[in-house]
Amino acid sequence: MKFRRFAPSVLVLGALVLGASAGVVADDKRHRNNEHDVVREALRRGEVLPLEKILAIATEQVPGDVIEVELEDEKRTLVYEIKILTSVGRVREVKIDARTGAVLEIEDD
Repeated sequence: MKFRRFAPSVLVLGALVLGASAGVVADDKRHRNNEHDVVREALRRGEVLPLEKILAIATEQVPGDVIEVELEDEKRTLVYEIKILTSVGRVREVKIDARTGAVLEIEDD
């Protein structure tokens, strides 16, 4: 008997949570699309080096296979984070300033 009264409340709560989650996902997707537009525009204006150049810099510093690339906004500086799998099976992360191509950091991941 008590379960029947409780069940509709759970369904309503579940619907509210799912509805809120859908809104968060939609907002996140719009945010990512906006980030992509900002990066594309920076690339077009020559403010960010092309990925091909960044990958050449990274693999020159750490030879191996690129397994992941991320572009992060760190303290108002765009930084490429490139993960490379070396020939000995070690994963290294190379951080490169997206505007200048300067290697900022190399670390084990």
